Amino acid sequence: MPTTKRTRFIALSAAIAALYAALTYVAAALNLAYGPIQFRFSEALTVLPAFTPAAIPGLALGCFLANLASPLGIVDWVFGTGATLLAALGTAALSKIRWNRLPVLAPIPPVLANALIVGLEVSCLSQAGTFAWSNFSLAAFGAGAFSVGIGELAVCFLLGLPLMAAMEKTGLARKLSA
Repeated sequence: MPTTKRTRFIALSAAIAALYAALTYVAAALNLAYGPIQFRFSEALTVLPAFTPAAIPGLALGCFLANLASPLGIVDWVFGTGATLLAALGTAALSKIRWNRLPVLAPIPPVLANALIVGLEVSCLSQAGTFAWSNFSLAAFGAGAFSVGIGELAVCFLLGLPLMAAMEKTGLARKLSA
């Protein structure tokens, strides 16, 4: 990769990471970023790997930085970041499937990855807020996956799809992919 392309890739990744972290902290101020009920505005950005590979490390780093404030601590640093990384890779993989020039399946990997992985995290929480596998139950996992998944679904489709449409309309999507 030529130096100017590499520099652009790193700068774009860093900008996405910073934006993701900042938007998550806004959601955290409203008590919507961590725990069983999540409505992270930053998750709308999870559609970006459909337009640029620089979004993949940017989203993972942004999630890690945002999760430094998570009450789950290192558990969320690892599993939450892992969920975001897997979601970004899935979004990139589905980016070629388009309808009216929009990668309409792009929001699905973040919804599934976060529902399953973060749902597992939430289901293993004790009453004291600590993580323990012994707390796992199928009912708790189902409830956690459902509540996280619903929030993710809302953000990714209600904010992410319009973001993609605006990016296509303004030509930003084409500039990011160049």
